[in-house]
Amino acid sequence: MDIKQIVGKRIQKYRKQSALTQEALAELIGIDTISLSKIETGRNYPTSENITKLANALGVEIYELFVDDALKSNEQLLKEIMSDIDKISNNNQKLLILKASINSIL
Repeated sequence: MDIKQIVGKRIQKYRKQSALTQEALAELIGIDTISLSKIETGRNYPTSENITKLANALGVEIYELFVDDALKSNEQLLKEIMSDIDKISNNNQKLLILKASINSIL
């Protein structure tokens, strides 16, 4: 996978985590949906200006669009996991998701 594809997949990942559609994210950063689709699929590379806009819109640091999660510190990963868990309002659903996640790696 080349850098365009890696960056595209990371943008797509953070967009979905933010519950944004391609249309909504494209509008936030001032590009058309087709351009964002091409970025996410690795066919086009975003300009440096759009990289900054994307990071801001997605609530991440610019480097996070380039760096694999495996390189993040344990503290940062724990913070992100806790933040994601807090987004789930139903406690039973939280437990089921956590159990399924743990079972998938055992």
